[in-house]
Amino acid sequence: MKLTVVSAGLSTPSSTRLLADRLAEAVRGQLGPPEVDLAVEVVELRELARGVADHLVTGFPPPRLAAALEAVTSADGLIAVTPVFTASYSGLFKSFFDLIDPDALTGTPVLIGATGGTARHSLVLEHALRPLFAYLRSVVVPTAVYAASEDWGTGGYEYTDGLPSRVRRAGGELATLMAARKSGRSMESTDEITTLERQIADLRFD
Repeated sequence: MKLTVVSAGLSTPSSTRLLADRLAEAVRGQLGPPEVDLAVEVVELRELARGVADHLVTGFPPPRLAAALEAVTSADGLIAVTPVFTASYSGLFKSFFDLIDPDALTGTPVLIGATGGTARHSLVLEHALRPLFAYLRSVVVPTAVYAASEDWGTGGYEYTDGLPSRVRRAGGELATLMAARKSGRSMESTDEITTLERQIADLRFD
């Protein structure tokens, strides 16, 4: 199976990339025994910024950007993480996904994540990222992961899941969808979707 990770972080080191890597490791850990072959490819959008701008103007992607777009559209599962800019995803993140054919991600399982300075921006996952991938007809996992500055290195608050717990749960949900898709089950069958949703809802992680 192939997992593609899109990170829109602009700095080095980047909390966005750190969250993306943790989510990818959670997916790998939930896919089962070591014989499950999972290839992980990371797409760093900051390295493709000039190519994205050129493609938007000319309509032709440079080779590195073309390879990144192919990595996203050919993946069995996708992790997409962006920093929060002005209460939404970054312009670079949106510009990259604007270059993808609207039908290319149909049925692809997607895990969405975002990073920001405070928890005030956590709803960006629901009012910006989830609608974007719904438009692309992807299958977005129920648990989206937002990491504020205070989330790093803590276990969370008394009545909420900490970041490690949310990462494990989201990774398990994406792994379940990827395995189901790879096994050839039709995602268009209502019975299949209902069963899969029930399995995801029943997932529990310590």
